[in-house]
Amino acid sequence: CHLVSLWSGGGSAGEKRSPGPLAHQSRGREIAGGGATDGVGRKCRRRYEGNKDDDDGDDDDDEEEEEEGAAADKRDDEDKDVSDKDAAEVKEKKKKIKNVFQDRKCVPGIIYLGHIPPRFRPKHLRNLLSVYGEIGRIFLQPEDRQVRKRKKKAGLRRCDFTEGWVEFRDKRVAKKVAASLHNTPMGTRKRQRFSSDLWCMKYLHRFQWIHLSERLAYEQTVLNQRLRTEVSQAKRETNFYLNNVEKSAHLDKLRKKRQRDGEQVEEKTWDFTQRQTEEEIQMKKKKKDSVSQKHLDKARLMEQKSQSNVSLLAKIFNSKPSQ
Repeated sequence: CHLVSLWSGGGSAGEKRSPGPLAHQSRGREIAGGGATDGVGRKCRRRYEGNKDDDDGDDDDDEEEEEEGAAADKRDDEDKDVSDKDAAEVKEKKKKIKNVFQDRKCVPGIIYLGHIPPRFRPKHLRNLLSVYGEIGRIFLQPEDRQVRKRKKKAGLRRCDFTEGWVEFRDKRVAKKVAASLHNTPMGTRKRQRFSSDLWCMKYLHRFQWIHLSERLAYEQTVLNQRLRTEVSQAKRETNFYLNNVEKSAHLDKLRKKRQRDGEQVEEKTWDFTQRQTEEEIQMKKKKKDSVSQKHLDKARLMEQKSQSNVSLLAKIFNSKPSQ
């Protein structure tokens, strides 16, 4: 009975636990024989104590596992919160950087080409340079009109270019292209059309396309002004010549009329001053030398006369009175 009570009341005071199978076995053994009850009781007590210790150990392990799980969950939640905050900060930084790049406009850059090969066209230039970056506007300066006329007379119909300007959308790309391609072959392969020609490039610092437009407009106005002055000068010369022709015709008519009337007509002669010859120049120099010599002789005579006068006066005023 004692064993049964211990086995059944092993828990807390308020808990009621159902008797296990060992309690029924021990009760049967007590009924069967009273001598074997002590050994059986000891064994049951040991088993009960071992089971009790195991139950207590399992409860402690469960509690520790629960605490560790709660702490791990808490750490996971904290790590998750930190990672969420970091991700939000990274997203905000990316948005700021994206907004900065969107707000910053790409400033275009212009490259000057000092040499344009024959039969080189803007499409060739665009095809060669579009590999390095986005290209905007292209302008190639045609050759002079006089050269063009001479070529036309010789039978050449093509129009070549002397210089050019290329606009890149980003000035950083333009700087790199000008620095890397200057004095390098235009073509990468020998069989290409312009492989024997070299790039002649220069990046124009702080140069805009509007400056090029203004320069071209200024050059055009200067050309037009020069043409106008030349035309006006030619007109003045032709008008002067025509007026002189009309005047000479009128004078011829008057002279003929006076000759018919019997009046004497004096023909006008035109005097032109010509440049002196070498002989005339030498004669003029000799005359100048002779004149200068005459002046020198005259000066010497005057000096001699003055000296004689001085000596005479000295004799007069320095003479002692006679005793």
